[in-house]
Amino acid sequence: MDLNGRRESDNIEDVRGQSDGGPVGRGGGFNIPGGIPLGGFSFRTIIIFVVIYFVVKLFFGVDLLQILSGEPSGHVGSNYSQSQGSNTAQDDSMKKFVSQVLADTEDTWTGIFESMGKTYEKPKLVMYSGRWRSACGEANSAVGPFYCPSDHKVYLDTDFFREMQTKFSAGGDFADAYVIAHEVGHHVQNLLGILPKFNQARAKMSETQANAMSVRVELQADCFAGIWGKFTQQKGILQSGDLEEALNAAHQIGDDALQKQGQGYVVPDSFTHGTSAQRMKWFQKGFDTGKLSACDTFSGAI
Repeated sequence: MDLNGRRESDNIEDVRGQSDGGPVGRGGGFNIPGGIPLGGFSFRTIIIFVVIYFVVKLFFGVDLLQILSGEPSGHVGSNYSQSQGSNTAQDDSMKKFVSQVLADTEDTWTGIFESMGKTYEKPKLVMYSGRWRSACGEANSAVGPFYCPSDHKVYLDTDFFREMQTKFSAGGDFADAYVIAHEVGHHVQNLLGILPKFNQARAKMSETQANAMSVRVELQADCFAGIWGKFTQQKGILQSGDLEEALNAAHQIGDDALQKQGQGYVVPDSFTHGTSAQRMKWFQKGFDTGKLSACDTFSGAI
């Protein structure tokens, strides 16, 4: 992606490195950025750790904090993280990338909503590390990126981008942008009244029925992400190979692919996001047409 000169969104809440105080009902304690809880240690124990830290660093040149916190030793494959140097510089670069992608989704959906005689409400995007509270419960690395309709915010632990490359073989800047655009797609569904209707109907469904309907909701968010991709192409932002990156990401995070990787077999009734083929199909459909009317995943076969 060529984002040089593109504007940055003002709707970023960067809380990486901060503590949310811990889950409700539990003491928070002090946390080293990266997720090492120290709340249960005595003051004496902490002093011993500090002494060991400086001795090891002085005589062996090893930074134990980097080892314990799992800090990366290289880039993660997207253009915002190619630069080497301080963590601060990498963090700033990632924030710029995320805010530029979010800004472009804002421009795209503002224009689409205006064409329908509606006003687009821009969502907030919370960049966090480790864990953070949302109006929909605790956000953590195990949950992955998600949209919370209760507070109209997208929650993104940016370590997920590293997992995209190392665990799912789905690296690349446009692949990462697709993840953001997908969650923004859920925000669009919320504004259009699709998510409220789904959540209301889900209460009366069996688990299998709810999963099947969830797949249709998720595939529509993929299609909406594809619509955004179409507009980025028209603006000249996309570069050679970008579309393939997004389609590969859609393939790698399909329910069937994830289940095969995790347990060696698939359980279709448990699918909640769609198969690899379905996710690729609906992203491509949105990308090819650029039209909301093409993203009706609730009628007929998917």
